[in-house]
This record gives sequence, structure tokens and C-alpha cells, in this order.
Amino acid sequence: MIDLHCHLLHGLDDGPTSLDESLALARSAVNDGATTIYATPHYRAGRYDTEAKDIRERTDVLNAELIERHIPLRVLPGQEIRVYDGLLDDLEAGKLLPLGESSYLLLEFSASSVPVRFEDTLHELRIAGWTPIIAHPERNAELAAAPDRLMAMVDNGALCQVTSHSLTGRFGPKVKSAAIEMCRRNLIHFIASDSHNGTSRPFELRLAYETAENKLGLDTIAYYERNARAVVHNLKISPRPTIHRKRQLRLFAGWSPFKT
Repeated sequence: MIDLHCHLLHGLDDGPTSLDESLALARSAVNDGATTIYATPHYRAGRYDTEAKDIRERTDVLNAELIERHIPLRVLPGQEIRVYDGLLDDLEAGKLLPLGESSYLLLEFSASSVPVRFEDTLHELRIAGWTPIIAHPERNAELAAAPDRLMAMVDNGALCQVTSHSLTGRFGPKVKSAAIEMCRRNLIHFIASDSHNGTSRPFELRLAYETAENKLGLDTIAYYERNARAVVHNLKISPRPTIHRKRQLRLFAGWSPFKT
């Protein structure tokens, strides 16, 4: 399995605090069936100012340790970037990282709302040759309540990644329902672990795939896996046509955002 979103590097954000914790998480990922993981520490201006060079260096160190300890896992550098006003300028300056050497960029929103003028940012990124992947939209209250807005983003070139814990129910029934609804609308293109540790945010990507297969069918799972491979090889992804459904989710009315 290929995991596009994992907080595997230690000491950079709210993921592992030590190299030993990183290695333990890597072992659990391998035991779950992972072969390639993108290490995607948060970039959130003013809170997690993770420099691209530091992520690359920490990735090299981890890969060397994995080889030394005979842990069969390849780690590639990336970032989970909280959308902000200077994103485009910092991307051009090399301060921010795409997923590996690809043109795919992992972006996140707050848990409560969509960034102001994000549609304009999406348009500018696409013109510059980047393909944004929106991380865990099912955990954004605004999008969960009105998935048609997410559909407009996907129709304009964004891709979306659902988190394994959302599908398995670890984040509760409301988030799980939102995740399945978005999958059924063809608004989701990847499943990723978004693992942070071995306890509250463990690596359980296989269980998420099994859950999705039961709900969505084997063809959809194969589609998600094929898309993940396309990112590794920087190949174009052909999204499935989005589906409009009259039913709007109202599960998130009055919902309090939680930490992302």
C-alpha cells in the first residue's frame, strides 16, 4: 500500500517526538501492508514553520535508519500545508514541498470552514501546474454540511483524500457518514492514514480499505490504489464524474471543530 499522508518524521509537528517513535510507527505501517509513505509534517505559518530542507534531511535520516534496521519501507518527503495567503509565493520560492518530486500538493483547511477565496487559490495553483489534494474534507464542518461546495472544487481540478480513521469510525459516526457520502459522490480520490502515533492516531490503512470495500465495492478501492500509484510516478489522474445528490448532510449543525 501507498500512504500519501502520514506524520512519520519526529520532532517537526504533533507527530512522533523521537526517532524511536518514528521507527515504531514505521514498523506498524509495514505490518499493516505499507510499502511507500509520504512523510507530511504540518506546515502552518506561525505554529509549524517546517522548512523544506529540514523535511528532506529528516527523511534521509529516517530512510537510512530503516535500511539499517531492515524495515522494508520507502519514505518520501512532503508537507501538509494549511492554506494561507502567502502559499503561492512560498511555493514558488521553494519553501513548501509537494508530494515527493510530483506536481501534487497536499493542502488542509481548518476543521470549521473553507479558506476565504480558496477557489481563486485553486485556479492559480492549477495555472501554475500544481494539482491540489485537499486533505480530509470530511472533517471540515462546512464541507460536510454542504458537499456540493466540495463538488465545485473537484470539478475545477482539486482532488481529495479521506482519512482512514474517518472511514473506520475512530472519529465518530458523523465524520464516518460524511466520509462515505463524499466517496459515493465521487468526491474522494485517495485514502490515507494521517497517522500521528501508535495510540490515538495509529496506522490502520488496511482496515480503512476493507471498510470502504464493504461500503463502496472493489472497483472503487482499486481506483483509490491506482491514484496513489499515479502520484508516486507523477502521472495524471482522471477523476470519476462527480455525482449530485439531493440529500444534504446536516449532521454537522452545531458541531464543534476538533484538532486536525
